[in-house]
Amino acid sequence: MLKVEGVLHFTIPVKDLDRSEKFYTGVLGFEKIGGTDRIVFLRAGEDYFNLTYSENPITTNVGDRHEIHSAFRLTPQAYDEALRALPARGIEIFKQEDRRTGVFVGRSAYLRDPDNNVIELIDLVRGPAQHA
Repeated sequence: MLKVEGVLHFTIPVKDLDRSEKFYTGVLGFEKIGGTDRIVFLRAGEDYFNLTYSENPITTNVGDRHEIHSAFRLTPQAYDEALRALPARGIEIFKQEDRRTGVFVGRSAYLRDPDNNVIELIDLVRGPAQHA
């Protein structure tokens, strides 16, 4: 059995790298740390993710479905600010939750990026390490 130490990065598929880079850096505030003609490397706190060019459309999340998503932790203050700032910039928050039980406990807001990828922003109160 492998002993995995953690997640280095994950990939979000996008059709337009320039548009997505502007959204993730300019609207959501992630830091660009590098890139190629097919990948943009971004930092989320001490973690990393990639935006990678994909010719295939993203069609898994329609309506208010959000099972396939990427979740990012925010402080309570940053979460409250996101709830104010994103709609003011024309970004729809299509679902909010205040989970008080389960593996990930806290307030969550769900939105879509320009390619219909679902992004969860969470004010995490309790995570899996404290779940047992």
